[in-house]
Amino acid sequence: MGKDRITRQVVDELYVEALVLSDEAREAFNLRIQETEGPLDDSMKMALSVEGLRTTTRLMNVLAWLLNQRAYLSGELSENQLRRYGELGDERQSDPVQAAQLLPHTRLLIRDSELLYARIARLDRGWRNRPSATASPVEALQGRLATAFGSA
Repeated sequence: MGKDRITRQVVDELYVEALVLSDEAREAFNLRIQETEGPLDDSMKMALSVEGLRTTTRLMNVLAWLLNQRAYLSGELSENQLRRYGELGDERQSDPVQAAQLLPHTRLLIRDSELLYARIARLDRGWRNRPSATASPVEALQGRLATAFGSA
């Protein structure tokens, strides 16, 4: 197995990890649950809302990418379809000022989601930077040149 090849086992394990983090995020950013532990001021509510949206969006991008990989590995998507439509969505980094207002467990959850996103982003870059299996020899050479000279 080449270092740029993504296996079904890797995708499945990352998918489970992303689902667990998503479930934890749903619970951590639920304002109704947070308010049962005591009243929240407006800045805390804003921090929970904004960071909750950033975290859940980050996790949904990861899950969408993993589902596309699963579809590709199952033969439901072609390599061209995956290259065209399966790119990982942009990440919105957390705001350290807002995150500092949150409980330590919630900050850890945000960090874990950022680390998972970074891992997926590395896999995505590695997969995209390899020559396409359906590329012509000229396209493969152009891809290698673009990668070597940083224009990919």
